Amino acid sequence: MSVSPSQQNRFAWLVVALLFAGSVLNYVDRAVLGVVMPQIRKDLSLSNADYGLAVNAFLVLYMIFYVLGGRLADRLGCRRMFSWTVLLSSVAHMLHALARGLRSLCLFRALLGLAEGGFYPGAMRGAAEWFPPENRAKAVGLFLCGLSVGALVTPPLVAWITTLYGWRASFLITGALGFLLVPPWLGLHRRVERVYGAPDPAPAQNRQSDMDTPAGEDLSLAEALRRRKYWCVLAARALTDGAWYFCLFWMPGYFQEARGFDLQMVGQWLWIPYFSADVGALAGAWASSALIQRGFGVDRGRKSVLIPSALLGALGGFTCLVSRPSSAVALITVALFGHLSWSSNIHTVITEISPRRHLAVLYGITGAAGTLAGALSQPLIGRAVDAAGYGPAFAGFGAAYLLALVLLLGAGRIEPLRRPQP
Repeated sequence: MSVSPSQQNRFAWLVVALLFAGSVLNYVDRAVLGVVMPQIRKDLSLSNADYGLAVNAFLVLYMIFYVLGGRLADRLGCRRMFSWTVLLSSVAHMLHALARGLRSLCLFRALLGLAEGGFYPGAMRGAAEWFPPENRAKAVGLFLCGLSVGALVTPPLVAWITTLYGWRASFLITGALGFLLVPPWLGLHRRVERVYGAPDPAPAQNRQSDMDTPAGEDLSLAEALRRRKYWCVLAARALTDGAWYFCLFWMPGYFQEARGFDLQMVGQWLWIPYFSADVGALAGAWASSALIQRGFGVDRGRKSVLIPSALLGALGGFTCLVSRPSSAVALITVALFGHLSWSSNIHTVITEISPRRHLAVLYGITGAAGTLAGALSQPLIGRAVDAAGYGPAFAGFGAAYLLALVLLLGAGRIEPLRRPQP
C-alpha cells in the first residue's frame, strides 16, 4: 500500500515519542534503588559492601544482555523487543518489593539488568528503520533525553511515595508504570499494520537510504567485528560513557564533600546540569541533521557537531580548579550539555556504520563496552579520591573526551563498514 510521506512521518514520530517514554521509565527503574538506599540498608541489614554487590548484580547482567538483547532485537525487531523489555523490566522492578535480604535483592537487580539490556539496542534499531540519516540523530537525541529526565523526576517522585507508603511501595508504583506504556505501543503498531500491511515495517525510504550497505557488500557479524572503524567508534563511546557514569555516581558527593553543599543545595542546584544535558541532546541532534539537510553530507555534518561537543565535555575537567561553587556548577552544566550533544550523534554514527542486519547487536556491544568502562572505573576513581581528592578524577573526566575525539577522527569517514578492496 502506498503511504504518503506525511503519514509515514507521523508514524515515525509517534514511535520515537513512545521510545522516549520507555527510556524515561527505563532510567526510573534503575535509579529508584539509589534514592531509597538508606531505608533498604536499614531494613535488610546491609553493609556498604552488600549494597555494592547489589549494584554490580545489575551492571553485570545489563552488560551481558546489552549484547544478547541486541542480537534478539535484530531477530525480533523493535516492535516486539520494546514490548518484552518494558514488561519484563516492570515485573523485575516490582519484585524488589519482595526483597528480604542480600540474596533476593541481588537476584531482583540481576533480573532488572537482564530485562533492560535489550531496550536501547531495540530502540536504536527502531530509529534506524523509521528515520533516514538526515533525521535519525533527532530521534536518537530525543529518546536519549530520557536518561536525564529520569534522573530529574526519580528523586522527588520516589521520596514522596516512600514518605507516604514506604520503600517497598515505591518499587510497586514506579514499576507498574510500564504496564501503562505497552497498550499505546501495541495500538500504534496495529495502526501501522493496517496502513503498511505489516506490523513492523522498515519504511522504503530508509531501505533505499544512501547509508545502507549496497547489495552484495553486507558483512557478516564476524567481518564487521574485524573492522578498525568499528572498534575506534566503540572505544570513543565507551570512554565518554565512563565519564557519564562518573557524573551520575560522584558529582553529588563532590559538591557535598568538596564544595560544602547540603542536601537542600544539591536539590536546588544539581538539576541544572541534567536539564542542560537534555538541551544538549536535542541541540546536537538538530544541528547535525540541519547540516546534513543543507548538503554537508553525513561525515562532515556529524563531525561538525561531534568535535565542538567533545571539547565542551572536556571543559568539565577544570571543575576542581575554579574557586566559586557556582562556577563549578556552570562548568559541569556546560560539560553535560556537550556530553549528550556528543552522545546523540555518536550513538547515531554506530547505526550509520553498521550493516543493517547486525545493527542492534553491534550497537549493543558498544553499550556493553560503555557499561564495562563505567564499572571498571569506579574503584579506580574511589582510590584516586581517597589518595588525592577529586582533582585527578576530574582531570580523567576531561581527558576522556579528548581521547574519544582522537579515536573518532582516527576511525576515518563516517560511512558503512565494507570489505577491503583487493
